Amino acid sequence: MDTTHPHHTGDPDAQGVGARVLRKEDARHLHGKGQFVADMSLPELSEVAFLRSPLAHASIVSARLPEAGAERVVLRASMPDARDIVADSTLPTYQPSAQPPLASGKVRFVGEPVAMVFARTRAEAEDLAEQIEIEYDELPVYADADSARAATGELIHPQWRDNTFVTLHADKEFEAHAAQASLVVRREVSLARQCMVPMEGKAVLAYWDHQADQLVVVSATQVPHMIRTVLAECLGLEQGRVRVISPDVGGAFGYKCVLQQEELCVAWLAKTYRRPFRYLEDRREHLIAGANTREHSYQMTAYADARGRLLALDARITIDGGAYSVWPFTIGLEPGQAVGNLPGPYAFRGYRCVTECVATNKPGFVPYRGVARTGVCFAMELTLDAIARAVGREPWEVRLENLVPASAMPYVNVANKHFDSGDYPASLVKARDMIGVDAVRRRQGETQPDGRLIGVGFATYTEQSAHGTSVFASWGTPVIPGFDSATVRITPDGGLEIRVGVHSHGQGMETTFAQIAHEILGVDIAHMKLVHGDTGQTPFSTGTYASRSLVMSGGAVARACKALAPRIRHIGAHLLGSTPETVVLAGGRIAAGERSVSVAEVAQAWYLRPDRLPPDVDPAGLEVTTGFKPKVDTGAFTYATHAVTVAVDPETGHVEILDYVIVEDCGTMINPMVVEGQTYGGVAQGIGTALYEETPYDRNGQPLASTLADYMLPGATEVPAMRIHHFETPSPHTEFGAKGMGEGGAIAPPAAIFNAVNDALRPLGAEVSQTPLTPRRLLEAIEAAQVVEKKKKAA
Repeated sequence: MDTTHPHHTGDPDAQGVGARVLRKEDARHLHGKGQFVADMSLPELSEVAFLRSPLAHASIVSARLPEAGAERVVLRASMPDARDIVADSTLPTYQPSAQPPLASGKVRFVGEPVAMVFARTRAEAEDLAEQIEIEYDELPVYADADSARAATGELIHPQWRDNTFVTLHADKEFEAHAAQASLVVRREVSLARQCMVPMEGKAVLAYWDHQADQLVVVSATQVPHMIRTVLAECLGLEQGRVRVISPDVGGAFGYKCVLQQEELCVAWLAKTYRRPFRYLEDRREHLIAGANTREHSYQMTAYADARGRLLALDARITIDGGAYSVWPFTIGLEPGQAVGNLPGPYAFRGYRCVTECVATNKPGFVPYRGVARTGVCFAMELTLDAIARAVGREPWEVRLENLVPASAMPYVNVANKHFDSGDYPASLVKARDMIGVDAVRRRQGETQPDGRLIGVGFATYTEQSAHGTSVFASWGTPVIPGFDSATVRITPDGGLEIRVGVHSHGQGMETTFAQIAHEILGVDIAHMKLVHGDTGQTPFSTGTYASRSLVMSGGAVARACKALAPRIRHIGAHLLGSTPETVVLAGGRIAAGERSVSVAEVAQAWYLRPDRLPPDVDPAGLEVTTGFKPKVDTGAFTYATHAVTVAVDPETGHVEILDYVIVEDCGTMINPMVVEGQTYGGVAQGIGTALYEETPYDRNGQPLASTLADYMLPGATEVPAMRIHHFETPSPHTEFGAKGMGEGGAIAPPAAIFNAVNDALRPLGAEVSQTPLTPRRLLEAIEAAQVVEKKKKAA
């Protein structure tokens, strides 16, 4: 594993920026001491189960409740004081959808909650739910975007003009640049619908705190402050009477960054009955009602010169958005990201794109790791490889000529993305060298003993992270992020308490935020405590999503520590009989020459011995709250090149990944080990997208993968040993030059793997372009190529 890292000195005792510090949070998880919603127990706790729709689209005619236990059954009509979930958007053409906490009037996808039941145990609640009889009147089912677009009868939302959520357009000098092309390449590519499959599914426990006269919602959420905001609105409560706590969260990947129907329902129970209730999603519920991401299709037309230099791109993107637009990001985020990020890191100047998001009878689309960018990278990179084949050049050579050069940074691309820094061509060249293209080409010229075909593929992408106010405003979302805040406080014994509004679901924030604070204040990270995930104890943040937390809240931690440092030096200097200008704060001590005092002594003076304080001490003390957002709020741009070598068995359709390399640049790395862990995990998910994961539907809108026997996930034997190389090009807009990178690993793998497979299939004239690349699809592509070849020979 190549872990080149210019900022890391190799000092085993280093704790600051660039150090490979072991994660502080791992100890409790490795010893089974984590605190998840499922671990909690309260007196009189009732468990909740949901009766879910067996039909994709139907009117609810009647509901018959069991005689025994009817008082423990809740229907939508029983909740008149709970508002529907409505995610409005300022995007033109956008049509809003009202999502009721329980189905009202009709159901719009298989798995939609229709009734809520509570009992002493989950088993009892499920038994009672099975006794509820719902009579449905079936309606036309729109199981895909094509049938939804063609609808002339009952629409999914009757008040709409058609079944389209929103249509977005982009046109930048397209005709002028397309007219200069000598080559036109067309491709159609598509991605299957997926689930996110975190280790922990949805989980929420709510109760009424009588002492505080407050609704407390303990939820496995990425965005506790936003959930507090919307729960208060939906339940008609002042925000001061709602507290949301996010405990340990077992993965999320975007699945838990929106208001879930179940969260609203369980919160309503606690508000209504003034006692505790809990709901834990089981795996089958997740696979049915959580199949809500990645389903894109692309019609790509590329205009290039004879060398393969891309001049203009014409694209039509269709997104199957499911039945509802989620709060707060709305369905508009997905097409907005798609149209804005499709050009990727390439320097062409003619662009035309139409992106249409269509409502269907499936679960509503939820942002998933790499929102839209996995799809646009897939479409763009497969198209570039097609251009390379058309002009007879190496795919990496064509990419190299099309990438934005380092000398052009900062660079505003054709979709108005503001690339802040980086060397995109260098990442490609390094990946080319690491994967050994020449050796792969030599091997391709030899007959493999097992008859398999060898291929090599590349994918380069940019990841816009820490999107700012103007970016989200352009997407029309009802909540738009601004400053992220942090509070830092020296404790009476000289430790440091850090409070932030974001919440970790595996990112290692308890470690990296401590490293940022250590870099500035020198306090040992063993004496630091991160408080997060509790609206009652932390400053406001819109939460953890879009690779923003390290840049935004980490930046706020840095700013707060920088504001606190002069106060510490001032008191320390007085204790030493010196002036603040002559002392140095380092290593947790304030030093004046050979003499020094510790931060703990400074804390003791402030809290316990104020008689020792200087007369002009800052009365704000040893606590600072401040906010941060980057100097330019168009985002910081991480980028990477992935390269992969595969072996394809043309007899069985099996694909084996032989080698996988990653050359990534996320600016200054706070902790390279955490960066690599995030990257490896993302690549594993990307491999799932490429080769395994899919929730197919029949024409009645019935999901056909409702267990892990049907829904395939990559395991340890399917994820290769990856080699990673780091560049570090600091962002000029952020603290320490850091860039967000949590989503990046998941963006490139489908494109790189498919390009490698298509490279292997070149001798057969076959090409694949639909995820996942199952053996059946691969063999069908080979068979189709053989049919074409036979027709050519016959002609």
